[in-house]
Amino acid sequence: QVQVVESGGGVVQPGGSLRLSCAVSGIDFSRIGVGWYRQAPDKQREWVATVSKDSFTYYTDPVKGRFSASRDNAKSTSYLQMNNLKPEDTAVYYCNYRDAWGPGTQVTVTS
Repeated sequence: QVQVVESGGGVVQPGGSLRLSCAVSGIDFSRIGVGWYRQAPDKQREWVATVSKDSFTYYTDPVKGRFSASRDNAKSTSYLQMNNLKPEDTAVYYCNYRDAWGPGTQVTVTS
């Protein structure tokens, strides 16, 4: 059974940075792509980024140029580096593989 666990969230001021981690177990991580999503209060969950098994990356427009997804196959972990954070980035961030979702990690951007 595939399990994913996110970590690295926190409270940061606008313009700040955070790096989220997504640890994946129960599968050969090197063979899969991982998606990153977020859900802000009173909003639907939305796709943020994807890192493919070959390390190709894709981003939703609002985060292009600020967020960078990556992976470390040796650690079975994906990362989401978030720079120049804005208040509208405040959300619970999740990583995903097929029907496996983690508990999420809270990111709050506030002055």
